Amino acid sequence: MLIHTTKGDLDESVLEKKTGAVDNDNEYTTWVEYWLAGELVHRSAHVTLKRSLGSFTALGGFCG
Repeated sequence: MLIHTTKGDLDESVLEKKTGAVDNDNEYTTWVEYWLAGELVHRSAHVTLKRSLGSFTALGGFCG
């Protein structure tokens, strides 16, 4: 499979794939990174909010 990277489209087989996740009361976030020779060349993430936006604004807004 081809991955769109900062170096152009590269075959996934030449890249090192790393994944991660954060799961807390507010969000569930997953990400995938592709590395080439120690350099990050692609990152994508998916965020699922567990609380409505109204919950965040009631707690003091986005800017703190």
